[in-house]
Amino acid sequence: MTSQPGPVVAPTQPAATRGPVRIVGTGLLGASIGLALRALGVDVVLADPSRTTVLLARDVGAGRLPAPDDAPPRLVVVAAPPDVTGEVVVAELAAHPQAVVTDVASVKGAVIAALRAAGADLTRYVGSHPMAGSERSGPTAARPDLFTGRPWVVVGTERSTGEAVLVVRDLVTDLGATPVLLDAGLHDEAVAVISHVPQIAASLVAARLRDADPAALDLAGQGLRDVTRIAAGDPALWTSILAANAGAVLPVLQALRSDLDEVIGALGQVAAAARAEGVGGGALGVLAATIAAGNAGVSRIPGKHGGVRRAYDVVTVLVPDRPGELARLLADMGAAGINLEELAIEHAPRQPVGLASLAVLRGLGSELETELTARGWRVAG
Repeated sequence: MTSQPGPVVAPTQPAATRGPVRIVGTGLLGASIGLALRALGVDVVLADPSRTTVLLARDVGAGRLPAPDDAPPRLVVVAAPPDVTGEVVVAELAAHPQAVVTDVASVKGAVIAALRAAGADLTRYVGSHPMAGSERSGPTAARPDLFTGRPWVVVGTERSTGEAVLVVRDLVTDLGATPVLLDAGLHDEAVAVISHVPQIAASLVAARLRDADPAALDLAGQGLRDVTRIAAGDPALWTSILAANAGAVLPVLQALRSDLDEVIGALGQVAAAARAEGVGGGALGVLAATIAAGNAGVSRIPGKHGGVRRAYDVVTVLVPDRPGELARLLADMGAAGINLEELAIEHAPRQPVGLASLAVLRGLGSELETELTARGWRVAG
């Protein structure tokens, strides 16, 4: 069995990260890190409990298999599931006493607790978490640009050396991500709100579709797709993540349950009032306040390039479902001299067309409609 890696892209810039880099766990994240480092000319050695997975990662070009004469790794990246990350990090710290060890698990407190319990050398450990991923999994889904422009949390401990932190920060910047320094507790609370609870909510909504009438599903639009997109996540992986971060996820879910109970109560009042041909006192206000609170929350999500979220004019255009049509639309938009801020695509049910929603700066919507109509596009009212 050869240890040679797959084809490598010529480096486009010098890397601050020095090899060999050992990657333990060659799924989506591990293989993507390997691909990105290989593109920078860094020597990457792959390891995974699954022989098939590590061979696939090698064949897609994420790195090579270990060789007997390998130099000791300078950096070890553990990309294992959260429920075993702690023990894998402990083993790697012991096996490679000169290496800095990081991990990319989505929960940090549980990993650090496992290291403390094992008496591991925390001076060489710096946790991390790239805020990037995909509904797809495995090395065949890996991409060298997966982390480009994404936040990547760096979580040191009180014993992590400055040199170890710098090594991990160099890795993050080499891969095109933006390092964000947080402690473990703040990180776990943050991801509970912005990632883990949304996963549960999406899964619960999507589960309602199992017994839905097919005629109802035929009416599904982009709203349903947006809400349920992440419900396609891997059950085993998400069980591991949620169990590891249960302490931070639980209070958010309890608050969400309280809000949901209030909405259920209000709807019950409205339904009862409708039967009695009356008006549900205060209930409509609860419903309006719930939607308004959602508006306020959405407005806090950072907008384009991380800036303040802005309101846009949205122009919806019918696009034939044929190769090159979307590219032609965007080219016509560019020819009109109007910049695209955001783009959403929705496919019309049982129709060979799509609906492209083009978001532009406020005040430019009418101009864009005129320009596209003049170029033969059908703009939806």
